Amino acid sequence: MTITTVTEGLLFPEGPVALPNGDVLVVEIHRGTLTRVSPDGTRSIVANVGGGPNGAQLGPDGRVYLCNNGGLRSFEVAGFVFAGGTPDDYTTGSIQAVDLSTGAVETLYTECDGSGLRGPNDLVFDAHGGFYFTDYGKSNGAVEDLGRVFYATADGSSIRQVAGGMQGPNGAGLSPDGTRLYVSETYTARVWWWEVTGPGEIVGGKSLGGSGGGNFLYTAANYTNFDSLGVEASGNVCVASMVHSGISVISPEGELVEFVELPGDPGITNICWGGPQLETAFITSSSTGKLLKVDWARPGLAPNFSGLDHLVGA
Repeated sequence: MTITTVTEGLLFPEGPVALPNGDVLVVEIHRGTLTRVSPDGTRSIVANVGGGPNGAQLGPDGRVYLCNNGGLRSFEVAGFVFAGGTPDDYTTGSIQAVDLSTGAVETLYTECDGSGLRGPNDLVFDAHGGFYFTDYGKSNGAVEDLGRVFYATADGSSIRQVAGGMQGPNGAGLSPDGTRLYVSETYTARVWWWEVTGPGEIVGGKSLGGSGGGNFLYTAANYTNFDSLGVEASGNVCVASMVHSGISVISPEGELVEFVELPGDPGITNICWGGPQLETAFITSSSTGKLLKVDWARPGLAPNFSGLDHLVGA
């Protein structure tokens, strides 16, 4: 396995989005930007979105949709940068859309049924053009929100809560056939899945693996926090794993296929795929401010509306 640093000096990057031209977009939580990274590592600011941009995906209209958590505090542990808590200038969480050609930013949602969005984290579009997103919530060091999952339309006209009562819901993904919604929980190191019965309609809620379910268990000996996730073309769920640094690859049956070690940064947060055959993984190494490129053993799944389908078979 070859690991290459594409660029560094980012301020807690997350939400990588591989573009058809070979560029990769990332958000920088501590800079409040959507940032473009060229294959040679050159960086440019696409938009200043404020707050704390977290997850990102291309939508059906070609804009990039962002989960904005409203901002997180920056703090260091043993020389590594992390993000958490509630900053003094926090106002609200939101869902935003960015025009890549102009940098124009539109705020689509800040609440649902009168309840404010607290800390939107990650999102995934379904084939119908709507999207699921997680709301991690906020903490002041003494009290922490329970997390929620929402479904919304890209035109800003409809939003509804579809799940709640979660402990730090983070990554969101769909199975290749769109019949399963996956959500990772941070501190429980658990992946949940629901059966998708229609656009924004889910039933069930079962543990796929991590701290419960499946054939493996993360304990004190290999303490792990789950961050965001991506899905392989085969259906495996690849969960960015913090502290015990790497990517946990979990089969749809809940088996640990492999753990890809990525040493040197306890803050491995996100994964997406690009390149020929979608066999190049782009991974955010957030606590050291890097975007990594990794030759992946299996192809990733082209997200809906990503424009990457042409790379399969390239």
